[in-house]
Amino acid sequence: MDKSILKHYFHSLFPIEEEIVNKITEKFEYFELAKNRNLIEEKSISTKTYFLEKGYMRAYIMSEEGEEVATNIYSAPCFVNDFLSFFKQQPSKQNYQSLTPCEFWATSLENVQSNFHNIPDFREFSRLLFVINYDKLQDRMIQMASQKAESRYLELIKQKPEIFQHVPLKIIASYLGIKDSSLSRIRKEISKL
Repeated sequence: MDKSILKHYFHSLFPIEEEIVNKITEKFEYFELAKNRNLIEEKSISTKTYFLEKGYMRAYIMSEEGEEVATNIYSAPCFVNDFLSFFKQQPSKQNYQSLTPCEFWATSLENVQSNFHNIPDFREFSRLLFVINYDKLQDRMIQMASQKAESRYLELIKQKPEIFQHVPLKIIASYLGIKDSSLSRIRKEISKL
């Protein structure tokens, strides 16, 4: 299988030699996941880290009222994982589900740890990846606390316009922290402008 998208992702975040990228990615294995399947289930332990090459995923929790609440939407190419569950080998607090048919590359914790210990560039790449993910999480937290729903919607359109073609509006509304009826109203009002 062709690992060019996976390899390109490493190059896109960090200046790293091709030979080192080949060494890092040699133990990644390809697999596919059908639509609406769980990659990681709540209360299970994540044993692999996953690179999403094609498709769309969501992370979600169940509210006290029994409703699914989207905490993240992933669009390829990116890494998808419950990193706390993966690195600390503790149960995940979320479900990770495919929203479309997805294609992945996966590798084990053992391989990741080996890369950490033996490849300095992998440590730098991983550090940068954690900083990027932390920044996204912090931005989302600030948006949820400080912006109106309409502003969050407009920001999502600006950052990820393609998800509206692939992700159900009900899930997008949940991710934005609103009901789908509110999202429909916002979309209608904006279309009039």
